[in-house]
Amino acid sequence: MFGVKLVTAAAAAVLVMACAGPVPALADTIEAALVRAYQNNPQLNASRAQARAVDEGVPQALSGYRPKVNLTASAGYSYTDAQTAPATPAVHGAQRPRSVGLTVNQTLYNGQQTANGVRKAEANVSGQREALRVLEQQVLLQAATIYMDYLRDAAIVEVQRSNTRVLEQTLKQTRDRFNVGEVTRTDVAQSEAQLAAGRTQQLTAEANLTATRSNFRRIIGNDPENLAPGSPVDRYLPSTLQQSIETALTESPSVTSAMYGIDVQYLDVKIKEGALLPTVTLQASATQSYETALTSYRAFNAAATAQLNVPIYQGGAEYSLIRQSKESLAQQRLVLEQTRDQARSDVVSAWGKLLAGKAQVQSAQAQVSASEIALNGVREEAKAGQRTTLDVLNAQQALVNARVSLVTAQHDRVVASYSVLQTVGRLSPQVLNLPTATYDASVHYQQVRDNWAGVRTPDGR
Repeated sequence: MFGVKLVTAAAAAVLVMACAGPVPALADTIEAALVRAYQNNPQLNASRAQARAVDEGVPQALSGYRPKVNLTASAGYSYTDAQTAPATPAVHGAQRPRSVGLTVNQTLYNGQQTANGVRKAEANVSGQREALRVLEQQVLLQAATIYMDYLRDAAIVEVQRSNTRVLEQTLKQTRDRFNVGEVTRTDVAQSEAQLAAGRTQQLTAEANLTATRSNFRRIIGNDPENLAPGSPVDRYLPSTLQQSIETALTESPSVTSAMYGIDVQYLDVKIKEGALLPTVTLQASATQSYETALTSYRAFNAAATAQLNVPIYQGGAEYSLIRQSKESLAQQRLVLEQTRDQARSDVVSAWGKLLAGKAQVQSAQAQVSASEIALNGVREEAKAGQRTTLDVLNAQQALVNARVSLVTAQHDRVVASYSVLQTVGRLSPQVLNLPTATYDASVHYQQVRDNWAGVRTPDGR
């Protein structure tokens, strides 16, 4: 009976907070693990840096509205010795020609290419933010999954260790009974074989736990210590499958990212079409020069020129680029439909796993209760000679399997709830109320959008 209590206590360490008591003050919680992953995950931080790089596309596009100014300067030395005709005096002398010039070019009209370029850059920024949300959700789901993986594998290790202790005790009792002639050598061999199998299962469970510990550190950033039970996040989910599908089709970052992709491709078509329209530019220049000729010591020149350029034919490449952009736009529209179909499929699949997980937990709990009763009954019947040692060993293994099934079902139940939250597009620190400052991509965008000059990033690099 002592062995049975050990197994029961191991699986009661269980994984679901709803079935557990108050969490110890020093216990690591799933919420704290999610916060660390959100703040420190290298892949996520790299994606944030990529989003900041995409922000710079907007000031680059806005530069098309701004003037381009060039300053030129020259200085040199020259000597002239010339006679143009016999009757004219010779011209000779040394010069030090110097000049300083300023040129300003301003585009007045370019077929709305600049305006459409700015809108395209802003759509790219929005699309990149949605791609960042996709990765944030993936990282949070990975963190929740690996947290529950470790709880599951640690519980399975305890179940298997308890099982090994029970089998060792069973083997000892069987050998004692063999020594007094109550059982045969076959019963001893069966106990030895079951113990060897139990030790193998324990070693396998310990190896799995070691691998999970390594992945825990990779995703969350620290080794797991004193983990508190996890809990489902059903309270944040839509109440029905249909509501979940509708939410995913409007809030999933994969869908919204594809929508922004359509905007980008549409504006790209407009930019390519703008190349067929006239271009109007204005150029103003001023030059101050000295000793450019022997007869002129100083000269100042200023000019302003407006230029109209009407493209007639440039070989046909511009028409091909327009057709190419239209095909890309059509492709992106199909990608959006594909993304919506995938989002719908993912929600249905995740919802089904959540429902199955709830049912599996109840079934596994019933299986554990029945297996405990069966094992106790088989042991009592074995004492009365109505059951063999093999019957006891089989009942013991059935209880172990039931405990492992319960631990796995509880793990799957929690992970499935996070998975549904991710598929509908709501797996975020704000929805989960995580105690952390959220990354606001718009802060960097506002810092760089209207910068006219400067090479330092907002963080000082």
